[in-house]
Amino acid sequence: MGSKKRSSDSVVTIVDESKAYTEHLEKKMKKIKKTDGEVDKVKTNTDSAAPMERKKKRKALDKEKKNKSGGNGEVKVNVGDMEVENRITTMPEFHIGVFKDLGNKEVEVREAAAERLVSELIEVQKAYDSMERKEEVDGGGLKLEAEKDDGLNNCAPSVRYAVRRLIRGVSSSRECARQGFALGLTMLVGAVSNIAIDSLLKLIVDLLEVSSSMKGQEIKDCLLGRLFAYGALARSGRLEQSVSDSEHVKEFTSSVIALAAKKRYLQEPAVVVILQLSEKLPVEIVLKQVLEAPGLLEWFEGAIEAGNPDALLLALKLREKISADNKVFGKLLPDPYSSNTMFSADHLSSLANCLKESTFCQPRVHGVWPVLVNSLMPDIVPQHADSATGLNSSKKHKKNRKSSSLDEDIQKNLQNFWEIIIEGSLLLSSHDRKHLAFDVILLILPRLPVSCIPIVLSYKIIQCLVDILSTKDSWLYKVAEKFLKELLSWVIFDDGRRVAVIMALQKHTNGKFDCITRTKTIKSLMSGFNSELGCMLFIQNLMDMFLDVTSASEEPSDQSQTTDDNSEIGSIEEKEFAGTLGTSEFLKSWVVDSIPGVLKNSKLDNEEKFRVQKEILKFLAVQGLFSSSLGTEVTSFELQEKFRWPKAATSSSLCRMCIEQLQLLLANAQKGEGPHAVASGLEANDLGSYFMRFLSVLRNIPSVSLFRSLSDEDEKAFKKLQEMETQLSREERNCGMSADANRLHALRYLLIQLLLQLLLRPGEFSEAASEIIICCKKFFPSPDLVDSDDEPNGDEAPELMDVFVDTMLSLLPQSSAPMRSAIEQVFKYYSDNVTDDGLLRMLKVIKKDLKPARRQETDSEDDDDDTDDDDLLDIEEAEDSDEAEKGDNTGDGDEQSEDSEGTVVKEPREENSDDDSDGGMDDEAMFRMDSYLAQIFKEKRNQAGGGDTADSQLVLFKLRVLSLLEIYLHENQGKPQVLKVFSNLCQAFVNPHTTEGSEQLGDRICKIVENKILKAKHYPKGESLQLSMLEPLLEKNLKLAAKPFKKKKTAITPSKKKQSASFQRYRKIVNLAQNSTYWILKIIDSGNFSEEDKEKVFDILKSAIVAYFDGKNSQLKPQFLKEIIRRCPWVGERYFGLLVEKCSTAKSKFRQVEALDLLLEALKPFVSVNKSEDTVGLGKKMISSHLSELCVLIKELVTNMPEKQARRAEVRRFCGRMFHIISTLKLSKKFLKSLDSEVHSVCEKQIGKAFLDLKKQE
Repeated sequence: MGSKKRSSDSVVTIVDESKAYTEHLEKKMKKIKKTDGEVDKVKTNTDSAAPMERKKKRKALDKEKKNKSGGNGEVKVNVGDMEVENRITTMPEFHIGVFKDLGNKEVEVREAAAERLVSELIEVQKAYDSMERKEEVDGGGLKLEAEKDDGLNNCAPSVRYAVRRLIRGVSSSRECARQGFALGLTMLVGAVSNIAIDSLLKLIVDLLEVSSSMKGQEIKDCLLGRLFAYGALARSGRLEQSVSDSEHVKEFTSSVIALAAKKRYLQEPAVVVILQLSEKLPVEIVLKQVLEAPGLLEWFEGAIEAGNPDALLLALKLREKISADNKVFGKLLPDPYSSNTMFSADHLSSLANCLKESTFCQPRVHGVWPVLVNSLMPDIVPQHADSATGLNSSKKHKKNRKSSSLDEDIQKNLQNFWEIIIEGSLLLSSHDRKHLAFDVILLILPRLPVSCIPIVLSYKIIQCLVDILSTKDSWLYKVAEKFLKELLSWVIFDDGRRVAVIMALQKHTNGKFDCITRTKTIKSLMSGFNSELGCMLFIQNLMDMFLDVTSASEEPSDQSQTTDDNSEIGSIEEKEFAGTLGTSEFLKSWVVDSIPGVLKNSKLDNEEKFRVQKEILKFLAVQGLFSSSLGTEVTSFELQEKFRWPKAATSSSLCRMCIEQLQLLLANAQKGEGPHAVASGLEANDLGSYFMRFLSVLRNIPSVSLFRSLSDEDEKAFKKLQEMETQLSREERNCGMSADANRLHALRYLLIQLLLQLLLRPGEFSEAASEIIICCKKFFPSPDLVDSDDEPNGDEAPELMDVFVDTMLSLLPQSSAPMRSAIEQVFKYYSDNVTDDGLLRMLKVIKKDLKPARRQETDSEDDDDDTDDDDLLDIEEAEDSDEAEKGDNTGDGDEQSEDSEGTVVKEPREENSDDDSDGGMDDEAMFRMDSYLAQIFKEKRNQAGGGDTADSQLVLFKLRVLSLLEIYLHENQGKPQVLKVFSNLCQAFVNPHTTEGSEQLGDRICKIVENKILKAKHYPKGESLQLSMLEPLLEKNLKLAAKPFKKKKTAITPSKKKQSASFQRYRKIVNLAQNSTYWILKIIDSGNFSEEDKEKVFDILKSAIVAYFDGKNSQLKPQFLKEIIRRCPWVGERYFGLLVEKCSTAKSKFRQVEALDLLLEALKPFVSVNKSEDTVGLGKKMISSHLSELCVLIKELVTNMPEKQARRAEVRRFCGRMFHIISTLKLSKKFLKSLDSEVHSVCEKQIGKAFLDLKKQE
């Protein structure tokens, strides 16, 4: 209300002033006898007195002039008055309406108004200065206001009015009036030198004086108006022009300080005004007038106790200006001043209260912080600090001693500042001050050297950040998110910064930053290493953290305990180790997991990548495989390297992790090599060879031993594996670019993985290792390793491959993912040598039932692939497993086993529990099982390998064998053995007990059959391919395609979800059977089989067609038969008569109409356009030989038209199409003659135009 009242009073004053000014102009214009039009124009622009008052004033003026003069004297006086009046009328015009535009919200409008105001007033002042009789002008009433002692005696009345109005205008809160009037005042005072500074200072106080009658908003407007007026004066440039002969600066500074002391919100802008003025003044003036201004000393002295950050800002900037100590600063600045004394612990403690109070201006950061940061971190610091941060510590030169000393001072000052101000004052206080702490960090980042990042990202800062990010409802959550975003942007182009930030975040959260905060910050940071130097720097820091990890949790607190609990809740991608959460063990495990991931997103060439891989391999091998008995440091003279171990012994779990990561590194290196090419040199980019040499060198060091002692069998196998790998490596180099080089390379990596697996699981792989070694000896015999009696004969070769396949299959169940990858690589190069027996062993694994069937048929025990057991074709919903609740994750047929089995770990557990629950138990029995099942699930969750039940292990084993079969099919396309694989995989897919409890397993089998067999570029062919192999497959698949969906007959109605799952499985089987039928017929077509040989094939197809028409339970789709006829035209040609006959005698009208398309499809290849004469003749022969049957069909169709309109339309379409074909083949006369005469009229009625056209062609 106060502001509204103030604004209205100002408007009234302006209106009154306008009235007085216009009345005065009107009188003068009348005296010089202006034209009536001009007078009227002036009158219309006035809102002042009434016409009667103007007449009275005019008469009084005329009477006064008449009394004062007479005769000749009257003429003179009139002439003199006219001269004065002429001078007055020649003064430039000042448009008072310009003040309105000064308050406009548009910047351009305000600037234009200010320029217009100043330009007009300058012209007015020039005209006023050129007048000789200024007192007569003043006496003439040109003043816009009453006589006031404002001190602006040398200014024109318009200028005086403008100054006063501009000063009052800066106190207005209307839109942007304060800014616009301040701009006008700045420009006017700077342009018109007649405006006295002392008078202006006095006028600002007088016009904007705060009275006791004012209320809150009015007081605020007046104080802000004075502040803006002082700011306008400071920016006008007049103060620095008059410093030589006056003390205006001192008076001005004292006035601004007095104003700042009135309200808290005036302090910072008042300091800014003083500083803007001080920057333009000479140092001498600052010392004499600014620092000696009354009130400044007292303001500085009370700043620390009052917590005044603005006084500290003013002191710092003035000290920077004068570059000298001064007692006026008091305790705000140390005496003598230096960076070290300024940021000493004692002085910072005294300033803490001032800096804490700087949060009043949030979200804006107070101006004192950038000044402190500039003083704390000079611009030259990052260059020195970052140049000293590299992969290897650079040599110290004498010229760098000064810079290193400077860096040490800066680090010490930063450490004091961080511990006392940031951590000791801001972080322990309110949310606003925590917010300020993060803002200060963002201010420091651009100047922060890499060496100082650990100081800034300290334990308390990270813990505060983690606590905020762990709860999305936190007040500062968005602040922390913004901070992380800025931090990521800051490190994006600097690997040194990236490494330091990752180390700080993970070190102070025990490697669980992403887990606790539920973000991908660390993952994003680690994906940004694109150079060899960056990768090496990160690896070196990870190694240092692993070796000196005891300092990771120096400051345990209740806060950290809370963080650990949150991290367990948010754990998504980190491994859990019982009893190690929140300890250094978890941090070490993160280091081990992270080191191999450095190369995941890097774009390095082969040479750079190999060098990085070697560094990773050395670390993992030293920490995972070996331990030192003499201290924590060992030097290898052969490798010319020094190896270190942590002071505390590495736990067995960490050693296992190192070995697992080492296996993964070698597997990735093998995959990344592509087609193997033997390079020159001993270990040119061969990581496996480098590892084996590194292993042998470290084992030969007396003080270094394996991290665990091996049994005699394992030790023997370990040495044999080393010897065999050396032998194969030698053979590989001798093979050059031959095909054996790939086999040798794959075998070598298999031996390396087996050697590491021997250390991971002692006592489990020694036998398999011995068998693999024997196979390697027989594959590549050598006089040094193999006796003469061990050399294989030709008859033993199949036996050797069978043993080799069995050995690899025995390794699959318990092997790690890298081990399985190595097995798959070996199998890829040896798959063309796999025997039928070896293939059947693999298929037998796939066909093994997960659960026995409820009813055991006496004739279903035979596993021979040629069996015609209908049990494998039974498709019913009587399955024990609840297929509706299976996992949604399905493996891709093109993926390797380690990818496809990732979801199987959970799936068998869920399915087994459902199977048991559906296995006939009542409610009480299921309730009794609850505690037992819960215990099982808990144990399974705690195991890294997933479920340990027999079913789940069998599912995993089947998936891994399927990966080998997939490789076999890819490498052996077109071979007859593909039929054997196809037959067995189809039986496994159809049998409900083979894939029970795992929808993923069934989908994987189905995708392999479809993608690797049915859609393969090559299909089986050759002389060894016999029809006896294809005929049973064709018959089985036709039966499957016609098999109806049977619902389970139980007392309890199955759920809709379960019924839907069963029906989906039925549809998959039918679809697979149809596609398989097409594939088998394609193989038969491509073979050079005689008509006699294909007689059984014809019988099988005929039986399927007959069953389609006559069988009640046949579910063959007409689209399926139509597709067979389209792909194999000989089927339509051979069975055209049968189709016509069955259509005529069909028991079902629906089946009759549905099969009409089959007849048209059978005729299409013989009557299409551009067919040869022989082909057309064959079609004519087909119709002619079955013309009578065709007439019977037409009669049956037109005399017994279907009831439904859609089916009648199908009949008309068929008849029309058939009449057209008969006409095309010129059989119209013969057809009409064979057609009964009474049918003619029916055809004319039912078919219409098509039959009439046929009769016309007769």
